[in-house]
Amino acid sequence: MEQFLLAMATFCSVAGIAATAVLLTRERRATLRLRRQNTALRADLDARDQEVRHLAGTRLPELLESLHNPAVTVSGPLHDARRLGPVYEQGIDAAMELVAGSVERVRARADQSAKSALRGAMRSVQSLAGEQQLVLSNMQDRHDDPDTLSDLLRLDHMNAQLGRRAQATAVLCGSWPGQQRAASTLSDVVRGATSRIRDYLRVEVHSPVNAAVTARAVEPVVLTVAELLDNAARHSQPDTAVEVNVRNTHNGIAIMIDDAGVAMDTEEIQHATRLLSGERAADVHGLGDPPQVGFAVAGVLAARYGFTVSVDTRSPYGGVRAVVFLPSELLTDVPEEPRAPEAAAVASGAAQARRAPAEPPDFEAPLDPSAPTTAGGLPKRTRASAAGKAAPGPGGPPPETGGPPVRPARATAAGLGAWQRGTRSGRAAPPPDSERKDPRP
Repeated sequence: MEQFLLAMATFCSVAGIAATAVLLTRERRATLRLRRQNTALRADLDARDQEVRHLAGTRLPELLESLHNPAVTVSGPLHDARRLGPVYEQGIDAAMELVAGSVERVRARADQSAKSALRGAMRSVQSLAGEQQLVLSNMQDRHDDPDTLSDLLRLDHMNAQLGRRAQATAVLCGSWPGQQRAASTLSDVVRGATSRIRDYLRVEVHSPVNAAVTARAVEPVVLTVAELLDNAARHSQPDTAVEVNVRNTHNGIAIMIDDAGVAMDTEEIQHATRLLSGERAADVHGLGDPPQVGFAVAGVLAARYGFTVSVDTRSPYGGVRAVVFLPSELLTDVPEEPRAPEAAAVASGAAQARRAPAEPPDFEAPLDPSAPTTAGGLPKRTRASAAGKAAPGPGGPPPETGGPPVRPARATAAGLGAWQRGTRSGRAAPPPDSERKDPRP
């Protein structure tokens, strides 16, 4: 009996030990499994924390910057969706889209408000420039003195530059060019653009093409070429020339503007190409300080009227070559030469209306080379008494006949006044009924 009890006790002890070992093994395995799960969860939490920090410190700032500068690339997540989990990844993407949409809406409202304010201000400036032009025209009617006319022409040129800048800003803010012209030759279009910039004397125009721009596209092309000419003149040395060449192509005409300034690098060319494409509305907040509106305005007008502008070619003089390509749809036959001087001024369009003051027309009699002139090259008025003293008396020697005849100063001033009145009549005269229509395409 005692042996049986001993055997049973031994069996129970062994069974208990075995059960305890099994339990201990299972507990150890569970503990190891829990430890591995905790380690994985801790790693996932660390990865998500890193992803949130990356979102706040890198991705969102890059996203905000990309809304103003398309060249900026937004970084992706640090970890893949398998580690973060699809739900967590979708949440981050939703946050990115929400921020982008909110910022884009705020930026659009701010841009629209800024454009509305600028558009209203530029309309006021354009109105004042028009009133000033009328005052200058009336003064030119009343004054025939060469010195006075020289000053008035200089003021007229400054007023033309002021009007162009106000007009360009208004166009950038959504306005139309606001002026309707008759069909004008390419020569008149380029000269009209030249007369609206400050350094017009540096522009050399070579325009052998015998073609004209349709009425609805004259003012947009004039403004575009003027902005490109001004940009070329400002970014090149004052003692260098800006060359303009007009060339026929198989489906239109190209106006090429070459300067001898500093060429643009790759990033600048890409930025200019985006502005000139007109695919995206120009942001008035991203034009720099001071604002650089030339390329942006050219892109808006090009997209609106159907021509193209490019600056991705180097000039043969080391600078930049800007090319304005006018398709055949914007070209027409050269208008016939009208008989009346007023009609000629109308047909010449913007160029005749803004004739550069340093190039007065030829008159019937040549001027005396020895006659006194103003700083701008215009003849000075000579008093009648001085002219009488200089004239030979009845017994004096006959005048020399070898040189050109001398034109009196009063006749010269009268000729200048007549020329000014002719160009002003061209500004004031409305276009023909056939051309008087909505300038929008």
